[in-house]
Amino acid sequence: MPHSSRVTFTPLGDTLAFTPSKPRPVRVRARSMPADTHFEPHQHAWSQVAYCATGIVQVTVATPDEMTYIVPPSRAVWIPPGARHAIHVLEAAELRTLYIHARATPPGWEACRMLVITPLLRELIQALDAPVSGAREAMLTALVVEELTHADVQALGVPLPHPQTGDKRLRALCEAVLRAPSERATLSEWAAEIGASERTVARLFRDELGLSYQQWRQQAILAYALPLLARGTPVSQVAAASGYASDSAFSAMFKGAMGQSPSHFQNRAA
Repeated sequence: MPHSSRVTFTPLGDTLAFTPSKPRPVRVRARSMPADTHFEPHQHAWSQVAYCATGIVQVTVATPDEMTYIVPPSRAVWIPPGARHAIHVLEAAELRTLYIHARATPPGWEACRMLVITPLLRELIQALDAPVSGAREAMLTALVVEELTHADVQALGVPLPHPQTGDKRLRALCEAVLRAPSERATLSEWAAEIGASERTVARLFRDELGLSYQQWRQQAILAYALPLLARGTPVSQVAAASGYASDSAFSAMFKGAMGQSPSHFQNRAA
């Protein structure tokens, strides 16, 4: 996309009207965002759920370690209070941001997580976004919190080494893989590119990212493939662009990770 189409927001100045409070612990903010919209890194004193009714957004959280999430309409990202984060709209999106007061935050939710959006939760968010107050708002709020608390968690984030404290060789390798998802190089071949041994790189993945290389690459491939599928790209093309030799192998990996076939996510952003 041409650079001139990029839209950048500094979101802190216009959130006061949506600040959650004890009387109104969950506030929903709805915005239509064109593709290539960027929200500069920022943080809130309250919890946040980033969800889009349509479209695809990328959420990068820098606290405490850097993690990138690709968020299709069937998923949402939970962002705890104080976590510095940025948002990039990959596909034109109907963004729904939930701001949640500390008293409504589920106990122990101190780290980011990817949540599965159920049909009920989707409808509750839409209902809470409409003009509502009093007892009806209180009941909808309670149901939203209940659904969030019991939502399934989906591992769909792509962790990266910390830009300041992480191993620079590992970060270079991760960035190279993200730039060339179709590359079928082995870990040994990638390690040679950064001047390290395969054993050293495997240890760095475990120590810094908590994943094996294969686990990390699968997360990266899922993050790459979801926006392509949402645009309606044929599964065969997505499989090839993701480095898979066959559609069936890609589909088996995808369904095992996401619980649905790749075709389930096609045209979800339309």
